[in-house]
Amino acid sequence: MADSPADIFQFPCAFPIKAFGRNSDDFEALVIAIVRRHAPDLDDRVVTSRTSNGDAYRAVTATITAHSREQLDALYTELSSHAQVLMVL
Repeated sequence: MADSPADIFQFPCAFPIKAFGRNSDDFEALVIAIVRRHAPDLDDRVVTSRTSNGDAYRAVTATITAHSREQLDALYTELSSHAQVLMVL
């Protein structure tokens, strides 16, 4: 029998979230602000950002301490629904 989604994670746990969008001056700050609404203890040292080869896109990765599946779902929902965010992993 396969594990249910609730059984996959043991909370709290370190969980990386990556958001992709067009490369702009404010994209990284936007992603960090959204992540902080759901994980206020986010440490700037666990946030990385890099641009694509042509500098057209930016990927921002933040590793949070996730406390529940509901927290992750809410974070993914808010990031995914923002117009500047093209994809969330």
